[in-house]
Amino acid sequence: MNASPQIIAFPQELDIVFGELRQARRDWRARHARSGGRGIEFPSRRDLARIMRELGAVLFPLRLGPPELTAGNEDRWVEATLESALSQLAAQIALELRIARPGIDSAEEGQEAERLIGIFAADLPDLRRALDVDIEAGYANDPAARSVDEILLTYPSLEAIVHHRIAHRLHRLGAPLVARIIAEIAHAQTGIDIHPGARIGHSFFIDHGTGIVIGETAVIGDRVRIYQGVTLGGAPLEAGAAHAGEPQARRHPAIGDDVVIFAGAVLLGPITVGARSWIGGNIWLRRDVPADSLVETPEVAVRPRG
Repeated sequence: MNASPQIIAFPQELDIVFGELRQARRDWRARHARSGGRGIEFPSRRDLARIMRELGAVLFPLRLGPPELTAGNEDRWVEATLESALSQLAAQIALELRIARPGIDSAEEGQEAERLIGIFAADLPDLRRALDVDIEAGYANDPAARSVDEILLTYPSLEAIVHHRIAHRLHRLGAPLVARIIAEIAHAQTGIDIHPGARIGHSFFIDHGTGIVIGETAVIGDRVRIYQGVTLGGAPLEAGAAHAGEPQARRHPAIGDDVVIFAGAVLLGPITVGARSWIGGNIWLRRDVPADSLVETPEVAVRPRG
């Protein structure tokens, strides 16, 4: 026989807790110039996750779309799904515009969201082709892969790259909050953390991927390969100094074409790694690396490859 549930008698002091929580909220809103009531409505992470699933299926309908799709009916489905996804994405961008531009009227907000979505939509064919090249790079560089379809369907690194290439375009267009939420959706799903501001060239391949961090101002060239646990991070800052410097200054590494960075390497600050270099595993690197180099010790002993 189940025991009857216990009734917990909260002490009268709980009223004090409620009051202090109320005051904490008011103090926070006062410090950050926010009013009470319903407050600011932010873009929805849940809605953006759904939108990203729809955009992924639009880009690769016969692999990521519903099972009933065929080559004969995919065009109609893509047209309807894309129209819906773009409309939903425009609504999320409008919420960001409302936050970024206090006092914007609804007509201007709608026009600007529609303008940004139009530019984004026009870029989707090029984005699809860029992702095709990333998939081909995965297949060409991983002997465990049996087909390009396997890369698309099973590699979490490709999921992270899809999210990043979409998020980067939105970040560049002026929707950094929506872009950051999309990046964090991929981070939660894959363990790969790529800031949407990072610039990544074509034929990008992440092998395994868990634990990778790529910072906001990182620049990655073409045909770069990165393994799990790699960090392309910013140099350490004094406590509380995150917003004291020049916001547009490069804080993260620049990686040249055809570079390979092995598992666990940590590259910090605005350093430059020259083309065709290999960075060994578990390296802590804070200085530039010439082209065609092999870095294989924590002391950053650099010697030519070969």
